[in-house]
Amino acid sequence: MTETEGARKPARVVVADDQTVVREGIVMLLGLLPGVEVVGSAGDGEDAVRLVGDLAPDVVLMDLRMPRCDGVEATRRIRAEYPGTQVVVLTTFADDESLFPALRAGARGYLTKDAGGDEIVRAVESVLSGDAGLSPSVQRRLLERLSEPEAEPAAPPEAPDGLTARETEVLVLIAEGLTNQEIARALHVSTATVKTHINNLFAKTGLKDRAQAVRYAYGKGLVRPPTK
Repeated sequence: MTETEGARKPARVVVADDQTVVREGIVMLLGLLPGVEVVGSAGDGEDAVRLVGDLAPDVVLMDLRMPRCDGVEATRRIRAEYPGTQVVVLTTFADDESLFPALRAGARGYLTKDAGGDEIVRAVESVLSGDAGLSPSVQRRLLERLSEPEAEPAAPPEAPDGLTARETEVLVLIAEGLTNQEIARALHVSTATVKTHINNLFAKTGLKDRAQAVRYAYGKGLVRPPTK
């Protein structure tokens, strides 16, 4: 008898959540449901990536707000390094600032933590079948976003002093107060790449620190003071 004719093998799942009580509760819940086998749990994104490398699970249930390495970055790394593992986000947050970066990072499913066990299992089965495992509220938000009229893209500021477009982009984000890690997330690059861009733009402009970079960006009209 083939696998499709008989009982399907349970999906091997890793649960990643920094809150111990929540993580253990999810593991316990999934342990009571058919079709899922929890093979490991992680307290942050770094541990989640490591467990995927060690255990090769089918799916990671991924929280977003975690220390050391958040869920978006962990998702991006897992999908790049271990493409055989799918990611379903399981989080408290369903705002655009959480939803869209997670989907762009490669998550195939997105549920909020009020999802029941059956809904989690359906999402796991969906992503393993090549479909999206999205909660109804997330599906509605995606449809709303797609139906919103597109804003006219703003003309990019002219790059001064021979800066490349990406170096100018990094400079603007520095002026907006973002840290290197936040810039890396915003641009979907590594922190090391951000540091390289900063070193290059400092060398081209003669800047010595971030405070000078902020003044330079305002002085060149790359950013404008907030209106009252």
